[in-house]
Amino acid sequence: MTDTTIPTPQAPPPDIVRCASMELVVTDLAASRDFYVDVLGLVVTEEDEHAVYLRTLEEFIHHNLVLRQGPTAAVAAFSYRVRTPEDLDRAVGFYTELGCRVERRAHGFVRGVGDSVRVTDPLGFPQEFFHEVEHVERLAWRYDLHTPGALVRLDHFNQVTPDVPRAVRHMEDLGFRVTEDIQDGEGTTYAAWMRRKPTVHDTAMTGGDGPRMHHVAFATHEKHNIIAICDKLGALRLSDRIERGPGRHGVSNAFYLYLRDPDGHRVEIYTQDYWTGDPDNPVVTWDVHDNQRRDWWGNPVVPSWYTEASPVLDLDGVPQPVVARTDTSEMAVTIGADGFSYTRPEDAARAAAHLEDDVLPSWKQGEYKLGHQL
Repeated sequence: MTDTTIPTPQAPPPDIVRCASMELVVTDLAASRDFYVDVLGLVVTEEDEHAVYLRTLEEFIHHNLVLRQGPTAAVAAFSYRVRTPEDLDRAVGFYTELGCRVERRAHGFVRGVGDSVRVTDPLGFPQEFFHEVEHVERLAWRYDLHTPGALVRLDHFNQVTPDVPRAVRHMEDLGFRVTEDIQDGEGTTYAAWMRRKPTVHDTAMTGGDGPRMHHVAFATHEKHNIIAICDKLGALRLSDRIERGPGRHGVSNAFYLYLRDPDGHRVEIYTQDYWTGDPDNPVVTWDVHDNQRRDWWGNPVVPSWYTEASPVLDLDGVPQPVVARTDTSEMAVTIGADGFSYTRPEDAARAAAHLEDDVLPSWKQGEYKLGHQL
């Protein structure tokens, strides 16, 4: 854990409505377009030889994802819509007080978006804020265009950072609220889910070497849409794009599927989390040793899910240096069923009292040991 607490600015933060888009740098624009459009079914709003602007079926703003050709696969911007034009002034004041690099363009950094602010935040992430947008046709009623695996909304980001409590405090200063987290009995926080819109999250802070982007998530309406995507990937002989799932998370209660695009950027397909909009919405805390936190059915998490993530860029397009996490990694306390992983709390108590060497049944033990997975 770092020892540099980010101060809380006196300047008010911008009023963030929701996560709205991501700008991804890709090394083969045609291959990425094929994956996101022909395989996943995102809609092309406009494109040229340098970039493709994509949106989901229920979106009315210009885009939810920008694919931009570049030399290094990375994230150029995590983009949030703010409530009013004046919130851009607040974003400038908030981050200027923190000593961050801030840039503002009256005509936007990308097409379809007006006056925008981009910053490199204190955590090292490239953040974008905008209000003015170009409206496009919302395709919710165009069922002739819907595929069995229809992606209907951008749901959230997931960011990898070495010091989760530090990141959480900063995001709370920005107006985010924690809905769920993962901790252990010693007080280490491994991940936290944070929201502006009234769902489980607009972004999550996951402990690891960072700053990096863990995944960007698009929502479907139902579980069967995710299964249809799996079937399509299998039919296209693209099953190697599936990294993890399908399954149901304990955290968020959502049904999930994790994919990797042609550059290795991780994409989650996500559905059926829950309402969090009440002011007294309770925070759900999960034990890091509970096998059902990441997968409600107790399936193991592949090691790449814990170790691999996308670089992020500064405002000049240069990859940010990665800082190593010093707190215990979640993978380190998960892989290896030597009394540290369990499903029922009473199993943990028996293990702690050394009444059992292994609390997982024999048919589960191997799956949680790295050597067996490989």
